[in-house]
Amino acid sequence: MSEDLLAAYDEHLRGTWLPSPTVRTERTGPILRTVGEHRGFVIGPRDLSGHDIDALITAQTAFFGARREAVEWKTHGHDLPRDLPDRLRAAGFKAEPVETVLIGRITDLPTTLPDPDGVVVRRVGGEAIPAIVELESRVWGYDCSFIGDQLTGNLAAAPDRLAIFTAENDGLVIAAAWMTWHEDGLFASLWGGSTLEQWRGRGVYRALVAARASLAAEHDHRYLRVDASADSRPILEHLGFVAITTTTPYVWSPP
Repeated sequence: MSEDLLAAYDEHLRGTWLPSPTVRTERTGPILRTVGEHRGFVIGPRDLSGHDIDALITAQTAFFGARREAVEWKTHGHDLPRDLPDRLRAAGFKAEPVETVLIGRITDLPTTLPDPDGVVVRRVGGEAIPAIVELESRVWGYDCSFIGDQLTGNLAAAPDRLAIFTAENDGLVIAAAWMTWHEDGLFASLWGGSTLEQWRGRGVYRALVAARASLAAEHDHRYLRVDASADSRPILEHLGFVAITTTTPYVWSPP
């Protein structure tokens, strides 16, 4: 089953993202890149064998270097050739934490988990974005304004393909997550899920997953996809998600 899911991931999800008024997507050879977010983003096909990979990497660093911008090259554990990470590191890219790509069949996932005691999970609109940015900044310890810019742009360009949720206690946002729908009609993707430390281990993350799974089911999507941290992976697998590969961001910054 996981091989079938991996093939579906490569066909339907690799290099897909929501539009935004300030972001443009362009193809350069076999590479897709986006420009206009807090840093550039690059992704290639599953197999780059047969291409001059070093030249592709040099072209991206030259392009974003001229813009004085950092760029993230998204790699996967099943990408070919196997030495792509080595080539990226040799060009000055630095690896960020590895995440696990998990996919869950919506009919196998819980969609009606009760809210934890004292917590209200609800869908929100753009009015909640400032509170979400404040939450994310507290959780991660740095300015996450770029998340607000991204969500605002996505809502403006594709309001029918983005759903934002918060978990609140006495009006305070203690966790936030969102979901994007893909045009293929098969997949929806889960993002966020950051939770204040004192509220972890109480089922808040699970409740946010269930709320989004319920909405995806209403839209007749079949699968949910998550790029999960090491903390989130065991929770998601317990809920019925299946690990299919890993993904590692490699980030280059101009000198």
